[in-house]
Amino acid sequence: MSNLTLPPLSLYIHAPWCVRKCPYCDFNSHQADRFEENGKLPEDAYLDQLLADLEVDLPYVANRPIQTAFIGGGTPSLMSPDFYYRLMEALKSKLAWVDDAEITMEANPGTFEQEKFAHFRQAGINRLSIGIQSFHTNLLKTLGRIHNREEAIMAVEKSRLAGFDNINLDLMHGLPDQSVDMALKDLQLAMDLAPEHLSWYQLTIEPNTEFYRRPPELPEDNTLWGIQDEGLALLESQGYQQYEVSANARAGKHAQHNLNYWRFGDYLGIGAGAHGKITLENGEIFRTRKTRHPNHYLSNLPEALGTKEQIETEDLPLEFMMNRLRLFETFDLADFSRFTYREAPEKLIAGCQKALELGFIDQDAWHECKVKTTSKGKLFLNELLEIFLP
Repeated sequence: MSNLTLPPLSLYIHAPWCVRKCPYCDFNSHQADRFEENGKLPEDAYLDQLLADLEVDLPYVANRPIQTAFIGGGTPSLMSPDFYYRLMEALKSKLAWVDDAEITMEANPGTFEQEKFAHFRQAGINRLSIGIQSFHTNLLKTLGRIHNREEAIMAVEKSRLAGFDNINLDLMHGLPDQSVDMALKDLQLAMDLAPEHLSWYQLTIEPNTEFYRRPPELPEDNTLWGIQDEGLALLESQGYQQYEVSANARAGKHAQHNLNYWRFGDYLGIGAGAHGKITLENGEIFRTRKTRHPNHYLSNLPEALGTKEQIETEDLPLEFMMNRLRLFETFDLADFSRFTYREAPEKLIAGCQKALELGFIDQDAWHECKVKTTSKGKLFLNELLEIFLP
């Protein structure tokens, strides 16, 4: 095992509370006022449990440095600045960090959260991901969002004044009653705000959501194709390169945290419902999963800090390709062996051969033992991944 290359290590922190649950959201989020006492969330108890949670996983990673961190939710910006000052101070004392670690927080454009942006920056958070979703008032109402167009624009301006020079905007398309023109206007307005990164993705109806129980009428396929094609062309024309299924960025501004996920990197996951993936020096690769409900997470019972499940060898080709093929970069098939300390199995090689025959991966790259997704492969990504099912 001496040649095993341990993957880069990231940290994910989950904040499970929102003002209210959006009808399309299937993330682990819970309406904040149901957990408040005297108008306040249980921040002290949650911080204590986050750090206890971290202590459980620390022995697995020894002194490996944290390359990136991401605070997701829920709506992490609901928490107070004091919570993040204390959290970041504790994390810096308990973990090794690279000097230029990217530390991202998801933020709500609402006016109340905007007032905290400068404090978040001072606490050490250096990248903001603002969940705008749309600039159209009627679509925001349909999506259950509590901000408006003006607040979305102001949120970007406030984040710049707070010192953030690396900003992502989350934007959705394929929304109920959305035309191609409406989607492109949303996209253009987002680019006019000059973010470094844009997460632009189509609305999907997920189980266990309000939209799943009461499905809205979505645009027809021709409209969806038009939005996708014209939107990507518009992004590219203004310097936002598509490097991942739903992510476009200016040169040098790719989301480093997401890149580590998709390159089959490791990450610690702490917080209610958080997931992690860890590789040990003996070659064992496992995933962790923490209990989802905040009250159960705060119960301080051992099982509240989740489960540990080894990834079986026969599942690794699919796990690896599900991540790597989200990125539109060329990669060396030898990366599988580098990060798993296992020879590339026949199933993986045969799958690539079949993908080559179907025109899903590039022939010239494959001749150099590299994998590069073709335009057809990007278009039929689900069919491409099915090839690698165990």
